[in-house]
Amino acid sequence: MAKIEITEKQAIDEGELTFSTVRASGPGGQNVNKVETAVELRFDVWGSPSLDDETKRRLSRLAGSRLTSDGVLVLFAQRFRTQNRNREDAVERLVALIAKALEREKPRVKTRPTLASRKRRVDSKVKHGATKRLRQSKDD
Repeated sequence: MAKIEITEKQAIDEGELTFSTVRASGPGGQNVNKVETAVELRFDVWGSPSLDDETKRRLSRLAGSRLTSDGVLVLFAQRFRTQNRNREDAVERLVALIAKALEREKPRVKTRPTLASRKRRVDSKVKHGATKRLRQSKDD
């Protein structure tokens, strides 16, 4: 079975993907009514042995509404006039999505404001207060 390379270290088996064809909508004349050029790609995220659990969680979050309740990612490709090109497009989009899910987010390191930034903040507040005091009317 052929492997689809995501990164240098990560690949998925082509057998994990399921393709089906349907008629595409939009312009194309009579060809649209005759030929099934649109491609629907299905990839079982939670059933995939190629991905670790953390990547599956990130991929599920990235997929959003494209993920079914069964954990199957559905991509619909109909940008091109040929079935082969739409199939390639769907695979490219899947690879990009998985590659993005493989990236680990850096944990945020808490930082404290510097002494100089705290001083600038207080100085601006004092200046703003002084401006407001100047605007007040003096009633005797």
